[in-house]
Amino acid sequence: MSLPIICEMTSRHASTLCLSGLAVTGVYSLATIPLAPSLLGSHPVLLEALRGSTPAMVTAGAFARVGRASLVLALLAPLVTLLMSDPLLWWAGRIWGPNVAKMLTRGGPRAQRRTERAVRLAERYGSWAVVLSYFLPVPSVLIYAGAGWTGMSLRRFLALDLLGTSLWIAANVGLGYSIGQSAVDVAKEVSHYGLILTLALLAIIPVIAARRARNVMFEG
Repeated sequence: MSLPIICEMTSRHASTLCLSGLAVTGVYSLATIPLAPSLLGSHPVLLEALRGSTPAMVTAGAFARVGRASLVLALLAPLVTLLMSDPLLWWAGRIWGPNVAKMLTRGGPRAQRRTERAVRLAERYGSWAVVLSYFLPVPSVLIYAGAGWTGMSLRRFLALDLLGTSLWIAANVGLGYSIGQSAVDVAKEVSHYGLILTLALLAIIPVIAARRARNVMFEG
């Protein structure tokens, strides 16, 4: 079922489906965090495909420079992951309008100012804001939602989003390619110590969760 068809659904059903989709992408992002340390120094292109993180893209570019990865794959691997939640954010803006800004961000006065700046950019510059969203000092999620509530068509949004995301990937992979072996060496060190830290956190989290659960039981 395509998003244009879904947009014709009742407001309640559309809201539920949109929120569910955003929740799934959020859970996926959290679930793949432990993979980063072990993959960064050995399989950065795979990490790009799974998470689309900036360190993964830079490292993949460095691996391509020293002949340990394909440059074409380094440029293509993160596309799907980076794009997967953007149509949902556009849809959220279409459903809830500017009020979605409060749902997507929270924090103190500084966060509020960044939110207001993003809203102004989305409403004033439209297409340019979408293309340059990764390079602007504002939350890109608000730019994408703003494209929805300002009336930008889904087809136009997807084309601009693809262009902007491709530019972001090229910039990061290109940076890693220009650095070369030095970035590869750093990634290996980060991967080594990062894996140890991740394993330690995975061991500690269940203990903390058990203590909190026990406290709740006693308080009840």
